[in-house]
Amino acid sequence: MTFESSKNLSAIGALLIILGAILGTIVSFTGILSLIGIILLLIGLKGLANYYKEEGIFSNALYSVIIAIVGFVVGIGVIVISALSALADIIDIDWENIEEWANVGTEVGDIFANFDFSAIATLLGALFVGLIIFYAVLIISMFFLRKSMNQLSTKSGIGLFGTAGILMLIGAVLPIVGLLLIGIGFILATIAFFQLKKE
Repeated sequence: MTFESSKNLSAIGALLIILGAILGTIVSFTGILSLIGIILLLIGLKGLANYYKEEGIFSNALYSVIIAIVGFVVGIGVIVISALSALADIIDIDWENIEEWANVGTEVGDIFANFDFSAIATLLGALFVGLIIFYAVLIISMFFLRKSMNQLSTKSGIGLFGTAGILMLIGAVLPIVGLLLIGIGFILATIAFFQLKKE
């Protein structure tokens, strides 16, 4: 893979990640753009890592993606298992009898209609645990992506990569404006990729 193709794939990948995230809030199924963007970014970073002879550029980005995927799956699993466990405790349904599963919606509706606080708190607790997992995973994932950006900044001499990396990490830590900062970080990374010049 040539330097130019690695640079362009990385830039396009970073751009698709942003577009997928933005359009995903408006149109369904556009999250696939972000997935394609992640793949292109990793391929491009692998080429740049080979060019600069710095394996950490690729490996840290790969760790970031793997941690994000595993963390997402674990977080969803914890939420589903905790919610089902909570529902089993508060709803009088025989879970082994498939015919009774149709009554779950009605039972949950009754809990909220009658405002059974202890039952609602149990369900919200399951959601809270999952959100804590997502939050921790996002921070760890962005930590590794920042390391990748810093190494790329050092090797290429383009400080914008370092700025993008720190914005992504700060965005992961700040829950309110965090996603905006992560998005700005990816935009800066896209610009920085286009600024790369062959030595």
